[in-house]
Amino acid sequence: MGRKLYVGNLPYSANDQLLRDKFSEVGTVDSAKVITDRDTGRSKGFGFIEMSSEEEAEEAISKFNGTDYDGRAMTVSEAKPMTPNDSRGGSGGGSRGGFGGGGGGGRNRY
Repeated sequence: MGRKLYVGNLPYSANDQLLRDKFSEVGTVDSAKVITDRDTGRSKGFGFIEMSSEEEAEEAISKFNGTDYDGRAMTVSEAKPMTPNDSRGGSGGGSRGGFGGGGGGGRNRY
């Protein structure tokens, strides 16, 4: 178990400080980040929390997973590390799959 947690199904009104305040109920929050759309600045509805210890992270999962936060049932779990082929961003990223190469040409219709 790590100290970094994924927090999903957040209300779109959530921001870093609100997330930090919520999770500080169970311990010391080292970092809190709500992921936002780079074009609009609006929350994408998920974020990441890093607690100061594994014990606090476990307590946060047991206390907050499935609980109501502004009308939405939060999902709280251990964050999974990003893999090099992950499509969540970054450079050199993988594809979302399913779409290959060039177009299939056409029939010359007149």
